[in-house]
Amino acid sequence: MGANASAYPQSCPPRVGGDPQAQQTFIGTSSYSQQGYGCESKLYSLDHGHEKPQDKKKRTSGLATLKKKFIKRRKSTRSADHAKQMRELLSGWDVRDVNALVEEYEGTSALKELSLQASLARPEARTLQRDMADLYEYKYCTDVDLIFQETCFPAHRAILAARCPFFKTLLSSSPEYGAEIMMDINTAGIDTPMFSTLLHYLYTGEFGMDDSRFQNVDILVQLSEEFGTPNSLDVDMRGLFEHMCYYDVVLSFPSDSELVEAFGGNQNCLDEELKAHKAVISARSPFFRNLLQRRIRTGEEITERTLKTPTRIILDESIIPKKYAKVILHCMYTDVVDLSVLHCSPSVGSLGEVQALVAGKPGMTKAEEAMELYHIALFLEFNMLAQGCEDVIAESISLDTLVAVLKWSSHPYGSKWVHRQALHFLCEEFPQVMTSDVFYELSKDHLLAAIQSDYLQSQTY
Repeated sequence: MGANASAYPQSCPPRVGGDPQAQQTFIGTSSYSQQGYGCESKLYSLDHGHEKPQDKKKRTSGLATLKKKFIKRRKSTRSADHAKQMRELLSGWDVRDVNALVEEYEGTSALKELSLQASLARPEARTLQRDMADLYEYKYCTDVDLIFQETCFPAHRAILAARCPFFKTLLSSSPEYGAEIMMDINTAGIDTPMFSTLLHYLYTGEFGMDDSRFQNVDILVQLSEEFGTPNSLDVDMRGLFEHMCYYDVVLSFPSDSELVEAFGGNQNCLDEELKAHKAVISARSPFFRNLLQRRIRTGEEITERTLKTPTRIILDESIIPKKYAKVILHCMYTDVVDLSVLHCSPSVGSLGEVQALVAGKPGMTKAEEAMELYHIALFLEFNMLAQGCEDVIAESISLDTLVAVLKWSSHPYGSKWVHRQALHFLCEEFPQVMTSDVFYELSKDHLLAAIQSDYLQSQTY
C-alpha cells in the first residue's frame, strides 16, 4: 500500500526575513496544520530562539484544545493516535530528513490528484450544439428550401420556427413538404455568405464564421428588428420538445396492442404519442439517421409525404423498452438525462412493466435504470446519453450499491469509467467497508485491486 498524503504530516516552509529568533518549522497532520498543532515537542517545533511568555501561554492553550480533539476522535473512531506514532517515529530524525519525508508526502499527494483526474477522464461526448452544426452542414432530412439571391438553402422548418419568430410566421403560410420559399430581407448589406451565417446561428446559437460585418452593432440591431431575437439554443430546443410543433415522426412499439389488453382495453394508456422530429433524432443518433436514410432510398418516405402522414418507426421493445423512449428523446433535445420522466408519465409504460407488477417483482432502483439505459445509448450510438447514465450511476455509489456497481461495471458490457469510480470509492472508504457486511460480498479481484492501490485509505484499531 502506498502513502496517503491526507493522513500524513505536511510542512510549512520557514519564513524568510524578519526576526530570526521567531523562525520556526512546524510539522503536523493535514487535519490540524491550521490550528498551531504540534508546538509542544521538538519534533513539531524546532525553535531557533527564546520564546516570549505570551507565546508560551498561547501555545499551551492551543495544545490543550488539540488534545481534547484527539481524545474525542479516539473515542468516536477507536483509531490509533497517529500523532503519537509520528512523534515516536521521528524522535531521532534530523530536520533535513523530516523535511525530505514531508516532500515525499507532498509528492505522493500530487500524484494521487493526478491519478484521480486520470480516472475521471473520458472521451468528450458530442453536444447538442455540435450535432446541430452538423445537421445544418450535412442537411439531414430537410423539408423546406429557402431561396435567397438565386441560392437554395435546404433547411428544417421545425428548427427555424422554434428559433425565430420571423420564420415561424413565414413558414406557416407554406406548410407543404419541400416548399420553396423566396426570401426577401429588408436589412441592407446581407449577401449569400451572411445569410448562411444567420441560418448557422439559428441552428447552433453562435456564428460559424468570423465576419467583421457582424461586429457592426447597427446591422445586428436591424437583423434583430426584422427577424426577432431568439432565446438561447437550450431554451428553444426544450420548447420544441415540449410542444412538438411540425413533428414528422412517431415512435411506436409492437406491444402497444398487448398493453391495451393488459389495462382492460383502456386506450388512455396510448394517448401520449411519442412524437419527434427527424432532423433532431437523425442529428443525435447514427442509428436513427441510417434508418431514416434507408427509408428514403426505398421510397417509403415519398409515400408518407404524399399521404401527409408522419413517419412511423416501430421499435423492438426487447432492445429499447418503451418506458425509456421519452427519456431518450428528452436527452436528444436538451442534453440532460432526466430519469424522473420514467415515474411521472404512467401512460408511457411498457408491457414488461405490467408483467413485472403482476408477478410482484420489486421496482428497479435509479442506478439499475441508468445501467439499462446505458446499454440502449450504446446501441443508438448516443454518447451524450451514455455519459449521462454513467454520471447517474457514479453518483449513486454508496456502501449499499458498491457491490452491484462493481459487478456490473466489471462485465464487458459495463462501463470502464464507472468501474474506475467504484474502485476509487472502495479505496477511499475502505475503513468503513472493512467494518460492514459489504466486505464479505466483495470479489477477490476487487479486493486485490483495492489493496494493491497506492492510495488505499487504511485505519488501525
